[in-house]
Amino acid sequence: MPPPRLIVGLGNPGPEHADNRHNIGFWLVDQLARRLQVPLVPQSKFYGRVARQGELWLLQPTTYMNLSGQAVATLARFYKISAEEILVVHDDLDLPPGTIRLKDGGGTGGHNGLKDIQARLATPAFWRLRLGIGHPGERHEVANYVLKAPRREELDQLERAIDRCLLSWPLLAVGDYSGAQRQLHLKTV
Repeated sequence: MPPPRLIVGLGNPGPEHADNRHNIGFWLVDQLARRLQVPLVPQSKFYGRVARQGELWLLQPTTYMNLSGQAVATLARFYKISAEEILVVHDDLDLPPGTIRLKDGGGTGGHNGLKDIQARLATPAFWRLRLGIGHPGERHEVANYVLKAPRREELDQLERAIDRCLLSWPLLAVGDYSGAQRQLHLKTV
């Protein structure tokens, strides 16, 4: 597998959304940018905040979740990054808080950010780093749930999951997705 050339963290822009469960993709990209010592800088031509280290790009779309594909497709086309070289980090309602799943392609699970990326890239063949945030239990509560801050105990689980993702970064950086999966898919205590 080729190493990722574009890491996309999904979320909604603005301080009113900064601590929302839906923004866990932003949280991880913020941490990765700090670790790599590259600043995320607003770039309107890419509809997001962008950082670069060599051939690797980090992106936080500022188009709101439902239009994330605009930023992803624009940057990927400009720098000739194939779908297989893209890793999208996003929240996942179907996984308990703190659970991590790394997968290649697949469906969108009803995630509007993934739907837009898949539509604009015209393929589902990009990598996803799914970070579990849990489910409110009632379908009609989903929008309210993802747009709220996690409870303290959930936040601890989410922060530990982000730390585990950062520990697996050396494997992801060289395209060792199976090694990263072995590390990330372990049950947490």
